[in-house]
Amino acid sequence: MAIKTVGVLGCGLMGSGIAQVSAAAGYKTIVREVEQGFLDRGMGRIQKFLTDGVAKGKVTEEAKNTTLGNLSGTTGFEGLKDCDLIVEAIIENVEEKTKAFAALDALVGADAIFCSNTSSLCITELASKTKRPDRFGGLHFFNPVPLMKLVEVIRGLSTSDDTYQKTFAFAQSLGKEPITAPDKPGFIVNRLLVPYLLDAIRSYEHGLGTIEDIDKGMKLGCGYPMGPFTLLDFVGLDTTYYIANIMFEEYREPAYAPPPLLKRMVLAGRTGRKSGQGFYKY
Repeated sequence: MAIKTVGVLGCGLMGSGIAQVSAAAGYKTIVREVEQGFLDRGMGRIQKFLTDGVAKGKVTEEAKNTTLGNLSGTTGFEGLKDCDLIVEAIIENVEEKTKAFAALDALVGADAIFCSNTSSLCITELASKTKRPDRFGGLHFFNPVPLMKLVEVIRGLSTSDDTYQKTFAFAQSLGKEPITAPDKPGFIVNRLLVPYLLDAIRSYEHGLGTIEDIDKGMKLGCGYPMGPFTLLDFVGLDTTYYIANIMFEEYREPAYAPPPLLKRMVLAGRTGRKSGQGFYKY
């Protein structure tokens, strides 16, 4: 079955980005949100990104119109019934994801593929909650989706060869560079990145240097595009804390244990750019 129509669950930062690149690649794309207000906000984000791209000469007016023409939104699951592939990008909660997949299982065709954009949850577990575990895989995009080239393709224990090959080819068709990651918490990128970020926090707690100096040291000394604290604020301290807890629960290694300072900042609501304050003020 050729993939022609793509569904996206969730129109937040990740969902809207996935919907945008799918529509830009020529797929008829339907994005679903729980409320019209959330949907309008996400669609507005796509519109602004494309409009800004045109103004900067990075996107043609024709490409913008083509992308928006391929894109539509809905607040019901019924609108996704004709999708050939559906990417879920909602809250990192197994119960909420299970409810969404159950609703879709009853609507979409038997050959349709389900994918999750989860950054930390077990693909095999999510697949087991559906009626199509063989047609379930992971497609982990990176933020901001329209700009980041990488996609991790995760194969669960029950994922068929055909599903894996189609999801990998789908990621390539979006202009991305997919890599195959194991179905283990953190996959490849976060498995390496999260301990680095946590160690930066621990080092700061132990007096290694100021936040600014540690960031500058990693930028200028290692050539990183941004230092660990700037990156933490960008990713979200709450998101990092959540992923770290899942990884520590799985591996029980000290490197994955969230430092006390990270926990207290999350409790204080200092989650980074989105809250106006993390390690830096915005």
